[in-house]
Amino acid sequence: MAEVVASAPGKVLMTGGYLILERPNAGIVLSTNARFYAIVKPLYYELKPDCWAWAWTDVKLTSPQLSRESTYKLSLKNLVLQSDSSSDLRNPFVEYAIQYAVAAAHTTSEKKDALNKLLLHGLDITVLGSNDFYSYRNQIEARGLPLTPEALAVLPPFASITFNAEDSNRENCKPEVAKTGLGSSAAMTTAVVSALLHYLEVVNLSFSNDKQNEKKDSADLDVVHMIAQTAHCIAQGKVGSGFDVSSAVYGSQRYVRFSPEVISSAQAAIGGASLEDVVVDILKGNWDHERTKFSLPPLMSLLLGEPGTGGSSTPSMVGAVKKWQKSDPEKSQETWRKLSESNSLLETQLSMLSKLAEEHWEAYKSAIETCSKLKSEKWLELATEPSKEAIIKSLLGARDAMLGIRYYMRQMGEAAGVPIEPESQTQLLNATLNVEGVLLAGVPGAGGFDAIFAVTLGDSGSNLTKTWSLLKVLALLVREDPRGVCLESSDPRTKEITSAISSTHIE
Repeated sequence: MAEVVASAPGKVLMTGGYLILERPNAGIVLSTNARFYAIVKPLYYELKPDCWAWAWTDVKLTSPQLSRESTYKLSLKNLVLQSDSSSDLRNPFVEYAIQYAVAAAHTTSEKKDALNKLLLHGLDITVLGSNDFYSYRNQIEARGLPLTPEALAVLPPFASITFNAEDSNRENCKPEVAKTGLGSSAAMTTAVVSALLHYLEVVNLSFSNDKQNEKKDSADLDVVHMIAQTAHCIAQGKVGSGFDVSSAVYGSQRYVRFSPEVISSAQAAIGGASLEDVVVDILKGNWDHERTKFSLPPLMSLLLGEPGTGGSSTPSMVGAVKKWQKSDPEKSQETWRKLSESNSLLETQLSMLSKLAEEHWEAYKSAIETCSKLKSEKWLELATEPSKEAIIKSLLGARDAMLGIRYYMRQMGEAAGVPIEPESQTQLLNATLNVEGVLLAGVPGAGGFDAIFAVTLGDSGSNLTKTWSLLKVLALLVREDPRGVCLESSDPRTKEITSAISSTHIE
C-alpha cells in the first residue's frame, strides 16, 4: 500500500481550433511542462476487525492550493460516491475520475477480495497543479515586481489560489483566479485516474525518466485514456473533442477525435445503469481516434504570454460558431475548408523542418542560429546554399501558414459574432511577430483572451519576453515537454523543498 504519485501535462492546441470537433479534421496539440499531480495513499493503515462487513469506505480529497478538504463515502456495492458536505464547491472532475477508476478496477480485477480490502483502507487523494495553470499576475503586481518570468519564478511552487477577499465565509467563496487556458481540468482528471489505476493495480505505469518502458506502457496508457476521457466528458456534461485528455495521457501529438458514440453508454449511466457494465462497454468500445507523435522541430521553443485580460468561455464560443454554421452552411464550409488547408500546410512545413534537421544538421543549426537574430523579412537573404534555402523556405512557409490560420479564424469569429482573435490580441500577435527570431504567434485552441503562444528560434526567447514585459504581457514559465502521463518518485512538494534547501547558501 505504498503512496502513488502520478502527473499529467497541460496542453496548447496550436492548430485545429473548432475544426477538431469534427472528424476527420486533425489538430496539433503540444503538451507542456506544466503538470497536475495526484497523490493517492490509504486513509487508514490499520483496519478494524469488523471492517469486512462494511458496505462503504471513506474517501478524502485535499486541494492545498484552494485550502479545501472534502470527504466522501464510496459504496463498495455500486461504486457511487456520496459527499459528506453540503458545500456547492464540489469537484465533479475528481469525483467522476474516482468512480470510473474504481469501477475499472472492479471489472478487470481477478482478486476481488484483495481489491475490496485495499479499498476498505480508504482513499486519501491530494491534487496539486503547477502555478502555470493559473494567473498570478495580481500577486506579482501587488508585490511591485515587474511582469517577467523571473518574478513568476519567485512565487512558491503550488502557490495558494487567491480567494475573493470580500467574502469572509471561506466555505462558499469561489476561487477568484483566472486560468491560463492550459487545460487544467483534463490534466487533473488524467492525473487522478492514472494514480488510482496504478494504485489499484489495473495498470503498471512507468516513471518519468524511464525510457525503456515506453512500448510496454502503450496498452496501460490506452486504459488510462479511455477512463480519463469518459470521466472528463461526463463531468463536463458534454462530449468534447478530447484532444486535451489525449495529450495529457500520451503527450504532444497530431490528433483526430473519437466518434462521440463510443461513450454513449456512460451518458446513459447517468440514468442509473450499473457503473461496472458501463466501464466494460467503455473498455471494449471502438475508440477510433487517431494520434501520431508530433513535437516542435529542434532548436525551437514554445512560449506563452498572458495578456491579463482574463480567460474565455470555450463552450459559449463553440456554441456561437455552431449556430453560424447552421445559419450559413455555404460560407462556413468554405471558411472551414480554407482553415483546414492552412492547418495542413503548417503541419507539413513543421514536419519538413524536422526532416531537414535530421538530414542536414549543420546547415539547419546554422540557419536557425542566424534567423534567431533577425526579423523574418531578412531571413531569405541568408538562403545562400541549396540546403539552407530549403530550410529558410520552410520556415517562411510555416509562418505564412500560421498567418493564414489566423486570417480564417478571425473571419469565422466575425461571422459568428465571437472574439476568436479580438483586436487587442491581433495587435499583440503582430507586435510579437515583429521581434527577431519569432517564427509563429497565435491564439491557441478556441481563441479569445487566454494566453497567446509563440514559437521562437534558438535563443531568441529572451528578446520576446522583454518585448512582452514592455507590453504588459507576462511571459509564463511554460515550455513544450512532449511527455504524457507518468509516475513520479515522490510528492512534488518534498522535491521543491529539497531543491530549495540545496540551492540556499548557508554561512
